[in-house]
This record gives sequence, structure tokens and C-alpha cells, in this order.
Amino acid sequence: MTLRIFCATCLRKSLLHVKIEDHRITVGTAMLDIMVARAAQAAGVAGLAFLSGIPGTIGGALRMNGGAYGGETKDVLVEARGVERQGNMRDITNSEMGFSYRHCSAPEDVIFTSAILQGRGGEAADIAAEMAEIKKKREASQPRNRTGGSTFKNPPGHSAWKLVDEAGCRGLTIGGAQVSELHSNFLINLGGASATDIEILGETVRQRVKSHSGVDLDWEIKRVGLEPLTP
Repeated sequence: MTLRIFCATCLRKSLLHVKIEDHRITVGTAMLDIMVARAAQAAGVAGLAFLSGIPGTIGGALRMNGGAYGGETKDVLVEARGVERQGNMRDITNSEMGFSYRHCSAPEDVIFTSAILQGRGGEAADIAAEMAEIKKKREASQPRNRTGGSTFKNPPGHSAWKLVDEAGCRGLTIGGAQVSELHSNFLINLGGASATDIEILGETVRQRVKSHSGVDLDWEIKRVGLEPLTP
């Protein structure tokens, strides 16, 4: 890892930008995944279309090894840059990220600020068609309500949505939060749901799945702040 001294002005500039040179993209971590996918498509850079299927930002994709529709962040990351709590900047290579399924081993106190992604040459029209197909699949299988995205990781040998279904949790509602009727690994905001509603609903689902199948579901949504709530 390479250390640099933190510069607040540089940090602000780095969070919201996209720069494309050849087939390599340098992007700020506050950029939405879909916006990066669109920028790559417009520049004829293939290999990043999968980002259009992830409802989040590049920072989240780095921290969770975000992936969808056959692609994962680990497949395209060259290097990430972040700032640690002491104010030092760090450059972390792909191999140093310690990527695994929906996880990276980068220090928890590092806040990612930018990333370098590697694509390959492609035809803009072909990439646009690929992204359109991803959008079609998403809209057919995932709720359009406000949601935090996929809620639980798939346990080894299992599909999280199927475990939730088999435990009778599809449509389960607490406050303004509900387990989606369309895709039971999504918790949706019916309107006015609080973070507490979402968290208690998720923990209730975890308890019911454990009682029904004996499988522990792990949150895919990253929770920060206070200690986790229980029903």
C-alpha cells in the first residue's frame, strides 16, 4: 500500500468525476454505478455494463465487491484510493483488497474516494443493447419501490430469496417496511418506513429463516452507526 497525506480539496474533487483514457476509467466513489456504466458505454468501453444493474455507488461496490448479471467489481478493479481515519491517503491494489463474495478485506476505517477500473474495447451500440437487456431483467424480477437493494447474501449452496420464501416471509410487513412480493430478498419502503422498521423486519426474517431451515442469513446491506437492532 502507498501512503499519501490527506488533502480535503483533493478529496472533494475526487468523489464526483469520471475520466476515461483508452479502456481505463478513473472514477470518484460518489458516482452512481449506472452513471459509470453509461459513461463507459458512450466511450465504447465494454466489460462494465454489469454496473448498470447495481443500485448503488462505486464506493459501495468497492466495499461489498458489488456484482450483478455475471460481473463483479473484483473483475474490473485495478486500484482503489481511500483516506484513513488519521488523514493519510492509501492506494490499494486489487490483490490487496482481499475480495470475496460481497466482501473486501480493506481496513474498515478506510473511506474509498476513487477507483481505477479496466474495461476493453467494444461497440457502443452493442454495450447499449447489453445494458438494455440488464434493465429489462431487473424490471421484470426486482421491485421498483424504494429499497436498499438485495438484503441478504446467498449462503453457500442456497438462494437467500428461496430461504425467505420457504420461511413464509414473502409480504411480511413491519411498520412501513415490507418483504417484497415480487422478490423476497428485497425489503421495500411502502412509504414512511424508518430505518428501525427496515432493520427489525430484516432481523425478524433472519430469525424465521433460522427457525425454519437452520440457516443463518447474513446482511448484504451494510449497516453503520448504532449496535444492530433485534425484534
